[in-house]
Amino acid sequence: MQRFRRMRTLQTFAAVHSSVHNDFNQERHLYSRDNFKLNRAAALAEWRQLGAA
Repeated sequence: MQRFRRMRTLQTFAAVHSSVHNDFNQERHLYSRDNFKLNRAAALAEWRQLGAA
């Protein structure tokens, strides 16, 4: 929190970071490589679709 001078900036960063983290954090150590790659491809496709909107 020391990097943010305003609480609003911290809240905005946390909201965006949590959305991105939820899409891309797949806890890789729990999945096989094939499942991990499928999940990453799906998350990336969703992220690109949201970015294009």
